[in-house]
Amino acid sequence: METMAHNRTLGRSGIEVSALGFGCWAIGGEWWSVDGQPLGWGRVDDDESVRAVRRALDLGVTFFDTADAYGTGHSERVLGRALGKRRGDVVVATKWGNVFDERTRTREGQDDSPEHVRRALTASLRRLDTDYIDLYQLHISDADPERAAQLREVCEELVREGSVRAYAWSTDDPARAAVFAEGPGCAAVQHRLNILQDAPELLALCAESDLASIDRSPLAMGLLTGKHAPGRALESGDIRNAPPAWLPGFTANEGADPVWLQRVDALRSVLTSDARTLAQGALAWIWARSTRTIPIPGFRTVAQAEENAGAIAKGPLSPQQMAEVDRTLGR
Repeated sequence: METMAHNRTLGRSGIEVSALGFGCWAIGGEWWSVDGQPLGWGRVDDDESVRAVRRALDLGVTFFDTADAYGTGHSERVLGRALGKRRGDVVVATKWGNVFDERTRTREGQDDSPEHVRRALTASLRRLDTDYIDLYQLHISDADPERAAQLREVCEELVREGSVRAYAWSTDDPARAAVFAEGPGCAAVQHRLNILQDAPELLALCAESDLASIDRSPLAMGLLTGKHAPGRALESGDIRNAPPAWLPGFTANEGADPVWLQRVDALRSVLTSDARTLAQGALAWIWARSTRTIPIPGFRTVAQAEENAGAIAKGPLSPQQMAEVDRTLGR
């Protein structure tokens, strides 16, 4: 089995993080769009979320990715509470670009103005109970590239001022990600990457521009955990029960798509080799895909934190296992 350094570097920033990060979308709890569509992952127990974050810390996870919009501020508040005096031991990434009402837990729209960046940063610092953000990320995936160039310059100012250590764009478009990559303070691109949804162009950009690849949806929104069955609806407050167009693999009110589950089943034997769980095998594929990858699976419980963190010691898939994956998926 291949060994792997337990830490990776956030691109050219030099900031060191654990090879596995934790995504904090789910711990934000329920929140909604203005037309009533769920944007969270259902109900959460904040005390359990805090315990899970602290357990992850104890298991060597030092990178936590959240956003101001997750739970309309709630995820940041819970993460700040969980980290407490250990804030200096971790690398915190958050995002800006969405506008929301914390009282009604409603996302109201987006604001791509340079002025909004500083407003949003001030609010995030307060909720996270910190005086700096390690990685500040634009959360409007399809923002206009010319406007993004202006936002990149604001981020450069924030880096010079010390309130932000580095910045990134959360987008699945390589051309857009390249706009931010022109800034010396840009350290990463956050994008979707999992065994079912590869991103070769974005990984190539990361290699060319010396950026980290922060990988959201590494478990395909839960499909790669093995815990979903076809025809089983999720709770009403779960975004996967009313999936938007950008979220394939789930069907409204019917749960996981059987075609996607068949693909997962076909991969089960290779991913669960070397005593890995299915989820650990999915994370191992990402690490083997590129030395720049930092997957950020979501979590809501201590058990999930332990399972995800347990993948680190098992390392990446071997070249032979990677070849078997490609054969299985016909690519």
